[in-house]
Amino acid sequence: MAIPSYKSPSRTSYDVVIVGGAVIGSSTAYWLSQKLGARASVLVVERDSSYEFSSTALSTSAIRQQYSNPINVKISQFGVEFIKGFRDRMAPFYTNEPAPDLGFRENGYLYCISPEGIEAARERVELQRSLGAHTVFLEPGPLKDLFPWLNVDDLGGGAWGSRDEGWFDSMGLLNGLRRAARASGIAYVDNAVTGLELTGGRVTAARLSTGETVSCGVLVNAAGPRAQQVAAMAGLSIPVAPYKRYSFVFASNTPIPGRMPNVIDLSGTFVRPEGELFLTGNTPLDDGPADYDDFETRHEEFDDRIWPALWHRIPDFEALRVMQSWTGHYEYNMLDHNGIVGFHPEVRNFMFANGFSGHGLQQSPAVGRAVAELIVDGAFQTLDLTPFRYERIPLDEPFMEEAVI
Repeated sequence: MAIPSYKSPSRTSYDVVIVGGAVIGSSTAYWLSQKLGARASVLVVERDSSYEFSSTALSTSAIRQQYSNPINVKISQFGVEFIKGFRDRMAPFYTNEPAPDLGFRENGYLYCISPEGIEAARERVELQRSLGAHTVFLEPGPLKDLFPWLNVDDLGGGAWGSRDEGWFDSMGLLNGLRRAARASGIAYVDNAVTGLELTGGRVTAARLSTGETVSCGVLVNAAGPRAQQVAAMAGLSIPVAPYKRYSFVFASNTPIPGRMPNVIDLSGTFVRPEGELFLTGNTPLDDGPADYDDFETRHEEFDDRIWPALWHRIPDFEALRVMQSWTGHYEYNMLDHNGIVGFHPEVRNFMFANGFSGHGLQQSPAVGRAVAELIVDGAFQTLDLTPFRYERIPLDEPFMEEAVI
């Protein structure tokens, strides 16, 4: 990994310092700029401004509403609204060129359901539909009619998001948020936070790699997989660690006709189209905390586990050829796979925005807005994200999400 060339901030004091400038940090910066306008005094500190190894850049860039918790469904519904309206929202910040279109492919997610999982799946579909989602449960016959290339012999059915689910341009989202935030007066600096100074139960300043100390009124931890490193600087602890996820792009000798969704197999393997190619991945056997700088791909995962699962579920995937692969990190919340959002009860100006366990990209519009509301208004104004509060962590009271990929 290349050694970054860090720069110094232009000021020594800001009302808000955000540690991490990828999609959660930049969404927070964007929403703060919209709420504060010219009053915004916000610094975003990003240790890798190329974002080469950020979870945002290495994400599979998808969004779904098929969750078991109502708040996660609502978060994604706002995310879809934000993605669909992104070009219009960003237009004021692109005066000399068109605002970005995130290329949302609304093909949906298709969860394969085992015979013994039918009842729970139907309950989740009912919940999602009661909240306005367009999920439908399909028994094996109708499922085969709709997707004739799918092997349904061992399935009890499938849950398909017929609208408002799919995949999009993750870096387009990040770059648009950054551009809007910076155009609105938010400062970004290529640097790394190496320590925090605390006085009287508050963070008073952040120390940077270049030697400066930057005073702050609020410190936002948006450091992704490195969230625990930042928490530890304040003497705090959260159960968040980097977990490796391997992604493989492959070509198939046999094309898949029609509108192919993102298929989630019983094995946990997913696959979706990417133009004439396909993207796939799974929860690997070596799942567990990884080193922060470990992005090595275990290619045996494709040969030993992913390809057999693909061939079983989609028999047309008999002859495949891997064209590209990469490894990204989930900022994995080992307690309950849900985000941690809110101020610490004792270090009162330390804000968590961490632990989204692979959902951070799709949840970033709502989470950034929520964090800005807590900072500016002192309480949630739109979606109530109280279930994501930090207080559940030391109490060991998980807020579980069943639909984790």
